[in-house]
Amino acid sequence: MRFPMFIACIAAAAALSSAEAQTSTTIAPPSGTKTLAATLNVYAFPGAGQVPTQQAQDETECYNWAVNETGNDPFHIAQQAAQQQQQAAQQQAAAQQSTSGSAVKGAVAGAAGGALIGAIAGNAGKGAAIGAGVGAIGNRARATSQANQATQQSQQQQQAAAKISHQQMDAFKKAFSACLEAKKYTVKY
Repeated sequence: MRFPMFIACIAAAAALSSAEAQTSTTIAPPSGTKTLAATLNVYAFPGAGQVPTQQAQDETECYNWAVNETGNDPFHIAQQAAQQQQQAAQQQAAAQQSTSGSAVKGAVAGAAGGALIGAIAGNAGKGAAIGAGVGAIGNRARATSQANQATQQSQQQQQAAAKISHQQMDAFKKAFSACLEAKKYTVKY
C-alpha cells in the first residue's frame, strides 16, 4: 500500500516542477546581431532584467561616456593601428628595395677607383676588376646593414604603436565597463 502512495507523490512532484518550468522567466533567444559591447569584446549580462533594447541604449550611452572620459574611440584606435601597420610595411619594403642595385653602384664606383689606382701601378684593367669586386661587396654590405637597421627601427616603431593602441583600448574598456556596471550589468572583458 505504501508503494502506490509513493508513486502518487512522485507524480505530483513531477507535475509541480513541470508547472514551475512553464511559469518561470524565459530567456529570449539571441537575435543574431552583435551588441555594441560584444563588438568591442566586452561581455555585458543584464543583472536587473534589462531587455535587449534597453541594453542597446545603455551600451550606446556608456560608449559615448567612455569616449568622452578617455578621449579614446575604439573604432578610431583600430583605424590608426591599421594605418601604422601599413606605413611600417611600406618602410620595410623601401628598406629592402634600397639594397637592390647597391652592388652594381658599388662595382661601378670601385672599378673607376681601381682603374685609377691600376693606371698608376701599371695595369688599369686589373685594378678596375679588383676595384669593381671590392666596391660591389662593400656597397652591398653597407646597403644591407642600413636596410637591416631601417627594418629593425620600423619594427620597434610598430611595437610601440601597438602598445599605445592596446593601452588606449584598455582604458576605454575600463571606462565602458564601469559605466555598464553602474547600470546593473555584469561585465567581463
